[in-house]
Amino acid sequence: MEMSIYARTFKVGLALLVLILARGGVFASSPSVTAVLSNSKPSVDEPVELQIKVTGAKRAQVPETIPVDGLEIQKTGQSWESHFSFSFNDSDSSSSIIYLYTVVPRRAGQFKIPPQTIRVGNDSLNTPELTLNVSDSSPGQSARGTAPAGGSVRPWAQLTLAKNQAYVGQPLEAQIEIGMDARILVDPQTIQVGPEITIPGFVVRKAEHIQQVGRVVNGVKQRVFIYKLAIAPAKSGHFEIPATLRTSVQIPISRNRDPRIRRRADPVEEMMEQMERMMPDVDRYGDPTPLEITSNRALVDVKPLPPNAPPNFSGAVGNFTMTVDAKPKTVQVGDPITVTSTISGRGNFDRMNGPALEDERGWHRYPPSSKFKQDDDVGISGEKTFEMVVAPNEKKPSVPPLIFAFFDPAKENYVTLRSDAVPIQVEGGAAPAPSVAAAPAVSASPTTAAVTPVPTQKPQDILYQLNDLGRVQSFAPIYERPTFWTAQLAPLILLLGFIGWKIRKAKIDNLEAKRVAALQQESTELLRKLRRSELSPQEYFSNASRIVQVKTALAKNINPNTVDAEAAAKAFDLNQDARAQLRTLFERSDELRFSGSGNGAETVSNDEREEVLQLLESLRG
Repeated sequence: MEMSIYARTFKVGLALLVLILARGGVFASSPSVTAVLSNSKPSVDEPVELQIKVTGAKRAQVPETIPVDGLEIQKTGQSWESHFSFSFNDSDSSSSIIYLYTVVPRRAGQFKIPPQTIRVGNDSLNTPELTLNVSDSSPGQSARGTAPAGGSVRPWAQLTLAKNQAYVGQPLEAQIEIGMDARILVDPQTIQVGPEITIPGFVVRKAEHIQQVGRVVNGVKQRVFIYKLAIAPAKSGHFEIPATLRTSVQIPISRNRDPRIRRRADPVEEMMEQMERMMPDVDRYGDPTPLEITSNRALVDVKPLPPNAPPNFSGAVGNFTMTVDAKPKTVQVGDPITVTSTISGRGNFDRMNGPALEDERGWHRYPPSSKFKQDDDVGISGEKTFEMVVAPNEKKPSVPPLIFAFFDPAKENYVTLRSDAVPIQVEGGAAPAPSVAAAPAVSASPTTAAVTPVPTQKPQDILYQLNDLGRVQSFAPIYERPTFWTAQLAPLILLLGFIGWKIRKAKIDNLEAKRVAALQQESTELLRKLRRSELSPQEYFSNASRIVQVKTALAKNINPNTVDAEAAAKAFDLNQDARAQLRTLFERSDELRFSGSGNGAETVSNDEREEVLQLLESLRG
């Protein structure tokens, strides 16, 4: 008895503390109102939930009914919501009153729910206008997934997609709500894992944090678990996506308290009762019972990416920007330079490869590393930073521009980002042609014979021939004369130029030989893995398509990253059957690149393995 009093006192004190913290951060700001529909495209007679959410106020005056021709809109309940419950983190101390309405369309067409005036104290707030597109039928819809209406308190699930159309690889924001009577105990481990979307060909990323709120639906208190996630399709088509939660629950055997609450419940009493439900007496509940809750089927149309993608397109879908920098700016030939590129925006960062150098000639490139910083709960928005180390093999004035290609769903076209070249200074390299030292001046004065002036009148005898010798040449050795060394300078320059050309040609040939050897080694290593290792389907088909690219690059002396199925088939002059196998191989690799290794079969069958190996063996130049 004494322990019960202590326990109840602790629970009341804890409830008051949470209430004080919530009120301290909530009611300091001005009140605001929003309105949202759980489904904007229902079918005739399919119930839709309308929520009018008032934030920053203890209570508000709202209409009981909303008159719209063709729609029946009736207020069914309300809830008091805060962000304290599941993780007990009061950093987001917001509180709201949510007024719930059930909207039942009675005929097909487009309907406008006009703005509603909400009175909060002396203030008047208006909700936004909402549009409801009602179709005659929706064959894939299941009533199991809608929030309860008409007094039902059965567990329910609701899946909502931000969009109903997407391209292959484009992530879609989604939200799953799981609701049940607050008196029911549910397995916390299965709640932490959350519902699953098991439809093949979709990659699902869940937010780490789960939100739990309390609501009053049809006068019954419910707990609602809210999961935020991103769904990325890996193939095109028309899909109906359900979400399923498999858990176990314990149903209360008896209850001393009326589960229904008054319209204007005291927040302290609500908090205290919720704490009681979190620490119930064991003998009030039955044994755990398995329970499966399936949501509605959300419809989505997935369109394929257009053909003729840029050569360096690696599967990025979204809207992105790019910044590039390189450090250090002054290096020697062969020294490493770190090129940092940051891709920012919104899209499928998990399927994104780094930018590529526009021109790799004269550079040695190493595989890049990457890190991702997300700006939202599910990793759709953020920035991904790639660090690539390159080394110049010769003098270069700048790091070449980087190229990054992606598909923009809004523009419905491919976009290629090209950075500016980063100026650098590369020192060293081939030694410059040595300058020839000037020949030393001849220090000895040449001995000259006396020169007899030419007389104006030559004598008539022959003696003048002995004296009229003209200008006498120097008697210095020829190698000491400047004219000799000047004459040797031209062939010396030609010789040095020829030697430099031969060195450069040998270096280029050596780089080309290294590139060919590296590609051959890569092909051999990948083929060895395919034959001996147990690889996942994603790794197997990715390695197989890479072998095709490398073999084609060796046969045609081209960049392997630009090779597709058609280029490989043309390079090896394949027949129609081999061409079809090659296209299937590349399509399979692309599908697994988008969908990841968690979808489809976990291993590659022996027949598939043998077929792929035979195809690779047939590719010979």
